Parts: sequence; C-alpha cells; structure tokens
Amino acid sequence: MAEPLWTVGEIAKAIGGETYQDGATAVTGVSIDTRTLQPAECFVAIKGVSLDGHKFVPAAFEAGAACAIVDRDYEDDDPRLIRVGDPFEALQDLGRAARARATKTKIIAVTGSAGKTGTKEALRLALAPSGSVHASAKSYNNHWGVPLTLANMRKDTAFGVFEAGMNHAGELTPLSRMIRPHIAIITTIAPVHLGHFASVEEIADAKAEIFQGLEPGGVAILNRDNEFFGRLATAAKAKDAKIVSFGEAEGSDIRLLDVSLTPEGSAVEADLSGTKLSYRLGAPGRHLVQNSLAVLAAAQAAGADLKEAAAALLQWRAQAGRGEWQVFEGARGKVAVVDEAYNANPASMRAALETLGLVPRDVYCRRIVVLGDMLELGEGAEEFHRGLAQFIDAAGIDSVFACGELMPALIDALPDGKKGGYASAAGELTPLVLDAVRPGDIVMVKGSFGAKLAPLVTELKRHLEDGALN
Repeated sequence: MAEPLWTVGEIAKAIGGETYQDGATAVTGVSIDTRTLQPAECFVAIKGVSLDGHKFVPAAFEAGAACAIVDRDYEDDDPRLIRVGDPFEALQDLGRAARARATKTKIIAVTGSAGKTGTKEALRLALAPSGSVHASAKSYNNHWGVPLTLANMRKDTAFGVFEAGMNHAGELTPLSRMIRPHIAIITTIAPVHLGHFASVEEIADAKAEIFQGLEPGGVAILNRDNEFFGRLATAAKAKDAKIVSFGEAEGSDIRLLDVSLTPEGSAVEADLSGTKLSYRLGAPGRHLVQNSLAVLAAAQAAGADLKEAAAALLQWRAQAGRGEWQVFEGARGKVAVVDEAYNANPASMRAALETLGLVPRDVYCRRIVVLGDMLELGEGAEEFHRGLAQFIDAAGIDSVFACGELMPALIDALPDGKKGGYASAAGELTPLVLDAVRPGDIVMVKGSFGAKLAPLVTELKRHLEDGALN
C-alpha cells in the first residue's frame, strides 16, 4: 500500500498544532475548498476577505475530511480538529515542511509578465517521460496557491513545477523562499501591472525576486530577446546563479534556428547548447515557441531526457481562457471560438492577434475579435489600448467588438469598416456579438479577467450549440 501524503501527526508537528486525533490517520491531500475536497483530505479553514473558512468545517467533515486546521478559539470539540494560532500561517508552514522533505525533487519556478501558466503546463508534459511531476493546479501562483501546491507534493516526486505571480514589488520574494527552486524561469518582461509600478524596469526588478530563494548552484533561465535580459542576468548572478539564455538572438544558449507557424501548432528547430533538436508544438503562436525553448532549457538543467521532453510538446494544448480553440459545425458551415478571456496585457494581446492572423482565409474567411479592457496599466493605459490598432491591422482582423472604460481609445483609432460594436460592459456587448457571428468566422475573445468576458464566451458557445449554424 502506498505511503500517504501525510499523517495527521505529521501535519500537526509541521504546523505546531494541537489535536486529539490518532496521529497515524492517513491524509491524502490538502484543500481550502469544500466544493472540491475529497475524502481523507485535510481542510484548512482560511479566513479570506469575504469568506471565513471556519463556516465550512462541518461541510468538510460531511465530505469525508480526515482533519481540519482551525483557529484555537473555534467553537467545536470534534477530535478531528487541529488547532493553531492562524490557519493561513499553518498552510504556509505545511508548504515549507513539504518542500523541506522533498530532498530528491528537482524544483522549477516559473514567473514572467506573460506565459507563466502555459509554460508550467508544458513543463508538466515535458518532464513526465523522465519521472513523476507535481505542478501547480490552474493558476495557483499567489500567497495561498503556492503553499497549497507545496503541501500537496509527495516527498518522492521527481520534479516539482511551481508558478509564481505578482502585481506588487515584494510579493515574489516570500514565494521564492518558500519554493526554493533549483531552476527559475522568467518568460518575459512586459508592461503589465503598471498601475502598481513606476516603470517597466521596476517590473523587471520585481520579477527578479524569483532568484531570492534560488538554491545554491541554481540555474536562471532568461529570455535573451527581451530588452531586460542584462538587468535580470545581473540580478541572478548576484545570487550566484548559472545563466542559461533562450531566444533567437545570437549567443543564446538555447537558440531558435527555424520555425514554421501554423494555426494548428508549430514546427521548431533549435540548438540546445550544441544539441540540435526538431520538434512540434500542439498549440499555435510564436510566443509559445519562445517559451518552449525555456521549457527545454529547464528539462536539460533538471536532468530530464531531452528528446522525450521535446516529443511530449506535441501534446501541448491551450487551456480554457488561455487560447483554447473550439469549433462548432452545422448545416451552413462552421465557426471557431478562441477563448482568451482569462487575462490580457499588451504583450499577450499582441501575441494572440498575431496567432489569429495565421489562420488561412480559405478555412475561416472572416476574423473577428471581441476585446475587453487590459487592466492595471497605469497612466499609459489609453495609449496601450490605442496602440492595439496597428496589431489588429497587421493580423488582418475584419471586425472588432469591444467593451470597457478603456476600449474607446482603440475603437476611435480603428477605421469605420472594422468597428463591429462597442458597449460599456461585456453583458451589453454579448447580443451584438451573437447577432454578428455567421458561418465561416473565427472569433477570438480576449481581455483581463476583470473585464468579465468569460460569460460572453459561454453565451457565444451556447448560441452556436443551439443551432445558429443550421
């Protein structure tokens, strides 16, 4: 029988908790959400901004939780409780304990202004042929997501892959020190969260905090094509990191030699420190090609099989909200929906538009984009939105629908023939989009999460499923 992830006694010791339960009781996972909690897991009753996890302790036990971590003053005498001073601090302590016991695990941390989640998922695929992989679920990359991911990592895992995000200076340092990576990837630096930073240079410095927890002899994998490569390399060297660069630039350790871009994916030729590799990606976009170089650099640094890692990238697929394609077919033709509704910034918006521009006209004769505000861009926000017009033109976009307070800057910059429609909110824009879409269209929906475009995507898909193409 496999060894459990934790025992109740091990958890109590790691977090300094008090419990009357049998310490040998097996715990199969750690959860902060009773909606997804599985039997025999540990529930952590975190107090959030709007919800207090203590209200859900009874539901956790009804769902079969083995134990629950609660405040010492929580009013209940259930023996399955583990009492601590602060459940959130206990979760962090449990994450640190999980990292400390993973003595043979190669740990990789991924950050950057764009591409973190996709790169993390590509690493999950690339490393799997060489050993067991534990990686962040969804975008669990913040102050609770990182320790939760760590707490769920088995001590005999071969590779641990952790996404680390931030929107303020100082956020990555504690995450990095908790993760203690052997390998740290910065995908790129771009003008994101400028509402919280005075310059892109400050963003680069904040991303460089990922090196603060780097293990001795660690590796920093950096984008040589990015203008802040030198700045990041200096920060990494200050932590005695080995620098491995990737990109098209001459002198890149992992260098892109040739690429064939198609709407289905890309064929790539690269030189990995003298080793030539040809491989295919199962998802489209030049930005993914760039990030695949970082993935293979990390695989190499982690001691994984490079050829198998490269071959596994054919299975790389975009996720819902992050470029996932879905094709709807009916008697009158077909429509493709590209769901990019989870996030947006100037760099990712440009990459998404360029990828849409690759779609052949004989497959989809009309390219439509539905765009929501790019948030947290500071004083230059209107200019960033206005600047999208040139990329829309270069990608051959036929019609633009937009919503939000900032998108009028883009709409005003577009020729009348490309103006599909505008509304202040996504809900008001939805009927305009549904009325405009017809067979032969490809429709990309993209905006910051706060633009609330996900319901529009849901309604568009429902509309197409309900016979709009018949």
